[in-house]
Amino acid sequence: MALGFVANLRNARADAITTFVGASGKFRIYSGTRPATGGTATTQLAELTLNATFAPAASGGVLTLNAITQDSAADATGTASWFRLLKSDGTTIVMDGDVGTSGSDLNLTTTSITVGQPVSVTSFVLTEGNP
Repeated sequence: MALGFVANLRNARADAITTFVGASGKFRIYSGTRPATGGTATTQLAELTLNATFAPAASGGVLTLNAITQDSAADATGTASWFRLLKSDGTTIVMDGDVGTSGSDLNLTTTSITVGQPVSVTSFVLTEGNP
């Protein structure tokens, strides 16, 4: 099936994620095989704090996050392969996704993470539903 949702519904669904995350959520970056969403995490490489305003209102079903504060010193060395988005409480899981340098759910400047070195996000864009 190929369902198509109107833009207003797609925007509302994307904006609900913004509301759920709240202020200053967190991206945790991991190496290893991504578990089922909510499953036991693998090795945490870095943690980045989201802007107090997660994202502006979605447009055309697309949610583009505001600036994400870099992690100035990675926790471990490894190859970033997946992320977990958490509410600001640091425990409530919102979503998991893939990591890369382009064309991924979460794009980093590099997936080669070295302990003590900075980790930066270049983009995170979520497209909700089908146009």
